[in-house]
Amino acid sequence: MSIRLGIIGYGNLGKGVEVVVKDAPDMDLVAVFTRRDPSTVKIQTAGVPVLNVSELTNWTDKIDVMILCGGSATDLPTMTPEYAKLFNVVDSFDTHARIPEHFANVDKAAKEANKIGVISCGWDPGMFSLMRVYANSILPDGNDYTFWGKGVSQGHSDAIRRIEGVINAKQYTVPVESALEAVRNGENPELTTRQKHTRECFVVLEEGADAAKVEKEIKEMPNYFADYDTTVNFISEEEFNEKHQGLAHGGFVFRSGKTGANKEHNHIIEYSLKLDSNPEFTTSVLVCVARAAYRMHQEGQTGCKTILDIPPTYFSPESGETLRAKML
Repeated sequence: MSIRLGIIGYGNLGKGVEVVVKDAPDMDLVAVFTRRDPSTVKIQTAGVPVLNVSELTNWTDKIDVMILCGGSATDLPTMTPEYAKLFNVVDSFDTHARIPEHFANVDKAAKEANKIGVISCGWDPGMFSLMRVYANSILPDGNDYTFWGKGVSQGHSDAIRRIEGVINAKQYTVPVESALEAVRNGENPELTTRQKHTRECFVVLEEGADAAKVEKEIKEMPNYFADYDTTVNFISEEEFNEKHQGLAHGGFVFRSGKTGANKEHNHIIEYSLKLDSNPEFTTSVLVCVARAAYRMHQEGQTGCKTILDIPPTYFSPESGETLRAKML
């Protein structure tokens, strides 16, 4: 029996979800929900109904896990607790500083409804979070470093687009190359947030919008830009469409640690991702986490979980026997 998935999309409907689900042997995408006019929404898999969110209550017994695709900073803090009252849900909430608060809200809603809500599932938070836990556990005496980019941050781009006067925007996160190489060389530098990354923004403004005001709002935005050296470039819509349509991203997680009686041996764990499409890769994570959420709920688990709470075997469509033979 296939796991029946749904998608709720606020704004971006989760580009690539249909394709990823199609490639999963035990998944079946049964419906997509939007708060827009459903007739304006195009999806890639024929035959999947696109419905308004007002129809959600008619689908509670037809969907096993709902994937939530909203603007992480603004939509998901409301969406996930709300829909965890109706469905098992999975989201990609990525404002690191607010994860404990989001966890508590989803945990309360999901437990009251006897559902599972798995939050912050992407590649960071998500895959990178797993790597940090593994590496810290293996090398307790050491330092952590995370670098993102160069690439498009969907959450940061979305945050800029929410500013009054902005038509469109892309934000590129760029690692500081000298800092990256110092870590890779085992120098164990002490780096501030500002020393590790810069942020480059390309923004299309509405006619008559106050550019100085928008730039100030971007650069002072907490949790997103305030702690970084940020460059804001105002460009035409034509230039934006010509040069800024890609969604590539990636990054690195390092753990630099020491072992030995006198700490004489140095070790570096490096995990990296190079992604042609950030949303499609994030979707791939969400789909495999949805599989795990379904399995946990079948076991009777409820409440909020993160990717750190899930046994690795729950992500895979393969049996434990096959995984032990092929992967272990």
